[in-house]
Formats: sequence, C-alpha cells, structure tokens
Amino acid sequence: MSDKLIPIAGDTALENLGIGDSNTRDKIFRDVDVVMNFAATTNFYERYDVALSTNTLGPKNILDFCKKCVKLEMLLHVSTAYVCGEKEGLILEEPYSMGETLNRTATVLDIEMEKKVIEQKLEELRAKQLSKKEETKAMKELGLERLIKQNNKTHLLQHVYVFTKGNGEMLIGERRENLPIVIIRPTIVTSTIKEPFPGWVEGVKTVDAFFTGFGQGEITFFLGNSQTIMDVIPGDMVVNATIAATVAHGDKPNSKFMIIYQVACSNRGPMYSLKIRNYAYNHFAKNPLMSENGKPIKGLGLMNAILRHDDGGYCKKNKRQVKFVTQLVNFNEPYLVFKRNVFYFDPACINWDDYFMNIHPPGQMTYVLN
Repeated sequence: MSDKLIPIAGDTALENLGIGDSNTRDKIFRDVDVVMNFAATTNFYERYDVALSTNTLGPKNILDFCKKCVKLEMLLHVSTAYVCGEKEGLILEEPYSMGETLNRTATVLDIEMEKKVIEQKLEELRAKQLSKKEETKAMKELGLERLIKQNNKTHLLQHVYVFTKGNGEMLIGERRENLPIVIIRPTIVTSTIKEPFPGWVEGVKTVDAFFTGFGQGEITFFLGNSQTIMDVIPGDMVVNATIAATVAHGDKPNSKFMIIYQVACSNRGPMYSLKIRNYAYNHFAKNPLMSENGKPIKGLGLMNAILRHDDGGYCKKNKRQVKFVTQLVNFNEPYLVFKRNVFYFDPACINWDDYFMNIHPPGQMTYVLN
C-alpha cells in the first residue's frame, strides 16, 4: 500500500481543498480518475459553523475540485441513510431537491442564508469577547435552533449531523452538471466485523457512546424500546460497498449517472435493541474495563443516588452522569424508539421512578421502557 498511497494534507472546507502547492494540484488534476469523499464530522452536537463547513460546504468544494480533474470517471460521496428524516412508509433512494427540508415542510432551505446567520452570530459573540468555551456552546445551540426552525418543530427530533449531511447532498445534486455521482448512504456505522481485525474502531462516535458508557459505569441501564431495530453496519462492510460501487460504475466515463445506494443490514440481519443490550452486558461482564487504580469498573452508583435521595438530590452529586444520559436520549431518540414525541425529556422535571424500572445492583444493566 505504501507504494500506491500518497498522503497529501488538505482541508475540504477551503477552496482547492487547501492544497496550496500548484504542482501538486496540477498533478492531481491530470492523473486522478476517481474521488471518494469520506470527510465529515459525525458529532451530533457539533458547532453549527463547523458542521456546515464540513458536511455541507465541504462536498461543494470537493465537487468543484473534481470538475478540474480531466480524467475523472466518478465522484463517490458518503452520506447517511438518515437524510430521509422522519418520513414513514416506503422511502426510495432518490436525490433531494435544492431547498428541500428533512421532512419536506413548506419551509424552503436557503444554505446561503444559513451562512449569513452563522457569520452574524459569530460577529455578535466575538463582539462580546466571550471565551472559546462560551462561543462553542452558543454555536452548538444555534445549530439546534436552526434545525428546529427549518423543520417546523417545537423540539429536536433530528440533529445537526443529519441536517448538514442532507444539505451537502443537495449541493452536489444542484451543482454536479454532468459529473457522474455515486452516493453511499450507510446507517449506523460501528466497529469492524473482519478487517483490519474484528472489533476495530477509532474514536467514540454515535452509538459507541452507549458502549463506553456501559463499560465505564456511567450508565447501568439501556435506553429505548426493546423491539426497536437499530440498523448498525460494520465499518469494513461500508468500505467494501464503496469499493463495489466504484468498480460497478467507475468504468463508464461517458455515463452521466447519479446513483444512490443505501448500506444497511436490518432487512437480512435485524439487530434489536435487546440484542445490543445483551451483547454489551455479556462482553463487559467477561471483560470489564479497568479503573485508574487497576480494579474492574462496576458502576458509579447512579441508580443508587437516584433512588436514595439522601444527599440533597441526584442532580448535585451526579450532574455529569445525568447530562451524559440526557444527551444520549435526546440525540438518539429517532434510533431508539422510532416514534415521535415519546422519549424527549428534561431531567429537571422528569419523574425518574416512572422511567427506571426493575433496578438491579450497580454494574448490571436494566431497561428503560416507554
């Protein structure tokens, strides 16, 4: 692979992908025949300016770069299956029209307007000389506000990741002209099934937060409906699908196609939430994570604190754990329960006894049913 791969530093948020050396750019323009775009931020609660520049404007910059490649046979763009939003029934793998919102509301999405909103917000925040942490918090909240506004919602049922990835697809569709395009829409990408070895994963993304939460003892229960199918797909299967799509379409340079593939597993191998809970429990029961003092982590006592109420309330003592669980629920609701308005809550006003049922000792996972 070292004889075939040439790494080049760049930035998809910049013109010409941030490749400043003209000789390098010219060589790429002359020689490259297939471009695959995997670049994205998968953080559900990302700063709005970062998410928009990476997931929406990044694909536009890559498309503009591709148009200068004289031998280009196709651009393969990795999106997400969840750009379909919350629509029900049979959903075909079709491209989205420019300005189309996630749920096809009457609101017209204007990406240029979103850029102006971001610029104005940043000017406002920097005029106040806020800290970087305060600025980041405000920009994250702006993303949620814009998402709710664009989809005519009273609260969050999708997240900025899906919103900005959908926008990226729209820009590609609008600006592609005759460039051959393949879009891959995977579901929830998890650790590998085979390559480079079983279970490999880099970083903590999306559903991984549940497993690290179990292993670290931050949550001792599972969130969601036990019969919900969580469509998880191993990362190496997604890679294999992109390679297969490239082989199938990359040798047809005269074709002006736009092909969309969904990469999923729930039809042939449905993964129910209950299965995931059991797999996680069995794994950590046999292979517990170790604490800093070298002892197995069994749990942080979140359930005991909630039930005892002997320390002035759970919020004071377990603020971090409660915040962690709340974020998991709010940002993963569409994948956990598959129903609207059934599992969005504010930890300050919830009756916890209605949600935490069949409590086991710390270190064992129980279920939260709605």
